[in-house]
Amino acid sequence: MAPKGKQQSQKQAASKPPPPAEYKTIGEKRRAEYLASRPLQVLHDTKGWDGLTAAEKTAYSTFALLESEAYTTWSAPLQKDFLKLVDQLKITQPLPEPYTLGKDRRGNNIEDYTIPQYEAWKEDEEKLRILRWESETFREKWAKQHFKPSAEPSSADKEYIKKCIWEPETTDLDFEKVDGETKRPLTEEDRQDELKRRAEIVKMESGKQVGRYEGDPTWDDVTPIPQDDGKNPLAAIAYTDEYAEAISYLRAVMASKEHSPRALALTSHMISLNPAHYTVWLYRASTLFALTFVLSDELAWLNDVALSNQKNYQIWHHRQLLIDNLYPTISASREKVLELAKSEIEFLTQMFAEDSKNYHVWSYRQYLVRKLDLFPSQCEDPSELGAVERLIEEDVRNNSAWSHRFFLVFSDPGNSTEGSKATEVDPKIPAEILDREIRVAENAIYLAPQNQSPWNFLRGVLRKGGRELKSEEGFAGEFVKLGDGGGGEEE
Repeated sequence: MAPKGKQQSQKQAASKPPPPAEYKTIGEKRRAEYLASRPLQVLHDTKGWDGLTAAEKTAYSTFALLESEAYTTWSAPLQKDFLKLVDQLKITQPLPEPYTLGKDRRGNNIEDYTIPQYEAWKEDEEKLRILRWESETFREKWAKQHFKPSAEPSSADKEYIKKCIWEPETTDLDFEKVDGETKRPLTEEDRQDELKRRAEIVKMESGKQVGRYEGDPTWDDVTPIPQDDGKNPLAAIAYTDEYAEAISYLRAVMASKEHSPRALALTSHMISLNPAHYTVWLYRASTLFALTFVLSDELAWLNDVALSNQKNYQIWHHRQLLIDNLYPTISASREKVLELAKSEIEFLTQMFAEDSKNYHVWSYRQYLVRKLDLFPSQCEDPSELGAVERLIEEDVRNNSAWSHRFFLVFSDPGNSTEGSKATEVDPKIPAEILDREIRVAENAIYLAPQNQSPWNFLRGVLRKGGRELKSEEGFAGEFVKLGDGGGGEEE
């Protein structure tokens, strides 16, 4: 016989609850809890009906009726007797079979989570649920605050506004309280809080940073139109997330023909991402004109864009559209036209400081001369001719500058025949201008005899004036000496 102390120790050990089971996954834990709530079902599945004792069969049958809820169709007295039997047999209400937890946003089975992982996931889901609710509440209040009746609010409009605890933006309805709540308009601080909230929602949902427009309440009314490359595209372009979002919103505003300040800001963003997107430039121009935007401000903005994108030709077409629309508003004032010319030439000088042979800039300069009447005979201040002279002095080999001078002099409406081609003789050109241009070319040749630019310019001047090449034989002879065989040899 065991000692009394030892028996007491064994009894205490037997009375202690078993240690909690350790489960590898939440799915395993949920399944175990489900089975633990239905011991009679486990007993039946293990021993089979024939293996059960009479008492176990009674208990199992009672359990089956309880789970099926068939007893709920019985009369009240029978239900009462049945539930009394359930209590006597100490049968607990079984847990429902666990529903499938599904997959997380990364495609992982949630049931494979460890217990700590599952608890963390539940916390995140609850946090996300609250964030979504707060964001949806903000959207509703934002929409109501910016509700804009087209005229005096109708009775239906007023009822709509009364449902809102936020100050309507365009009405003079003066409700101190609505449904017992004091009104308060949404503020910029509220909007900033919503931006942060949306960023957190997107990050939690996808692991990505929230998009610039997706997270901005002012774009809530726009449904972006994504890129459609068709089914199984052969070589889909890998756009950045920022670009893909911006262009999808641009497609949407273009589809609705929206010309608004926010659409204009969107084109600015798109141009910063892809300054060669021709369609964006066209839509920007149409938006500017629809808004009657101050075009001088647009030119100032465009200066920075052009200086950062030297070889972009879309910029110059856009600039021409601006000048075409601005010119009629100032054409009656020669002073204002010359002010515009001065500012444009100053900007072009900045461009030439970066690249004095930029083809797009020179093409635009020719357009500007024609548009603003800057030919020498039309302009009291021949600044354009002087400007090109300085560029040639800085680099006598700048063929673009020589070409521009030729255009200035021999396409001048006051001294040339309208429609005369560059290589055609033009009898209208005064002899003194021809002589002057010949001297300019000769002086440049003295500086750099092997430079082709002034030689080509000289040939062009002679052609326009109908003068023969041999008229310059004496001048050309200064740069060669004849050998015994009569061949020419450069000095």
